[in-house]
Amino acid sequence: MKPFVDTNFSLRGTLALHRAAIGWDIARAPLNLSMAAPQAGLFLAAAAARKFGANRLAGRLQGRRLLVRTAVADEIAWRIRTDLLELPAQETGREFRRDALAETILSDPRITDVLRPVLAEIGTRQEDAELRARLTEAIEAYGATRAAAAEITTALFSLCSGALALHKLTPGAMSLGPALAGLVARHAALASFPMGGAIGGLWYSLFPVAPSALLVAGMTGGLMAVSTVAAAFAGVIADPVQRRLGLHDRRLHRLIDTLERQVADPEAPGFVAHDHYVARLLDLFDLIGAAYRLAR
Repeated sequence: MKPFVDTNFSLRGTLALHRAAIGWDIARAPLNLSMAAPQAGLFLAAAAARKFGANRLAGRLQGRRLLVRTAVADEIAWRIRTDLLELPAQETGREFRRDALAETILSDPRITDVLRPVLAEIGTRQEDAELRARLTEAIEAYGATRAAAAEITTALFSLCSGALALHKLTPGAMSLGPALAGLVARHAALASFPMGGAIGGLWYSLFPVAPSALLVAGMTGGLMAVSTVAAAFAGVIADPVQRRLGLHDRRLHRLIDTLERQVADPEAPGFVAHDHYVARLLDLFDLIGAAYRLAR
């Protein structure tokens, strides 16, 4: 596991991985950010349906994917299937034929010639449509964590920017935009104050200048546009940090454990990631901060 994580999620590895983001991923990233909250809502609805025994409805809701597949997510899915799991895979321009599952079963010294045909058929179970679907679903769920990681990374950048430049908590564009607009409006007012900046600073400390609605909307919209485009490459920073913290390693271990349980028991629950809930909490804090500033 560690060699795979080190190869793909170190700084050098993630830079090579994100070469695939140059192109349509820059357009797909904003769409995925806009669909992240509805996707999290579907996951919550699926969990609620399962709790009340509506397993069929839960399966439908859990299977709905509002996020668009990105080139980076496709590349990660290919590497997990071929480099990590070593299962056969084929897509345009490349093919992987090794079958580590069948090799492991057939290399057991206890296997006799009589049992070999039966076990060989078991070894080809990854060609079963249901198992393929479960494998694809698990890898897609793992790939969806990257959209959440991009949101968390951009929110942390916003938070750090607001703390350093404005000494305020700004976990997103909704709170950072108005704060920056206020700073720009104050600097513009000081620059045009007729009696100089020193007296102007005293004056505007008593009578704060309010930014125009157009300036607030422009700053907030501009920050949103920049952050959504930057989200396509946020993994360049997020991947090495998660690697150092051991998050990639633990998440991949959970993925493999889930697939192992599903091979033994088709009714076993699928792979679930909770990263998107953290991103939704940051969104909530951002909205609360923006509402608080509007109410002041």
